[in-house]
Amino acid sequence: MRAVVQRVSAARVEVEGCVLGEIGAGLMILVCAMAGDGSAEADALAAKIARLRIFRDEAGKMNRALRDVQGAALVVSQFTLAADTARGNRPGFSAAAPPEEGERLYLRFAAALAEAGVPVATGRFGADMAVTLTNDGPVTLWLEVPAGRG
Repeated sequence: MRAVVQRVSAARVEVEGCVLGEIGAGLMILVCAMAGDGSAEADALAAKIARLRIFRDEAGKMNRALRDVQGAALVVSQFTLAADTARGNRPGFSAAAPPEEGERLYLRFAAALAEAGVPVATGRFGADMAVTLTNDGPVTLWLEVPAGRG
């Protein structure tokens, strides 16, 4: 599974003008299930992100995790993280998990993050979403748990 994680002071996701999920300080997480991924990869990625120390401590160092700062996570599915642009200018997405499996793993990832004690808001899998966020730092990380390493 792949994720782009952004430390935010606020984030929200809307579909057709309706707010589906909204958080204050925490993490905006764009997540993509890749072909071959399973629940083990979703769980491993969620555990890694829950423990990721990218929030400032009293000294201003990135030394605190999401739970340490009572932050929340907004989790949005983003199959375009599987983009392959090696051959030309039009990205291919064949490396992404099939939609049914992608949705199952997206929901599993969000549930695993919640089970780790993180308040979680989500978007809607497969929907055309409008995502708004205020990146804090800015801090943006790319994370991946390759299939078979969950």
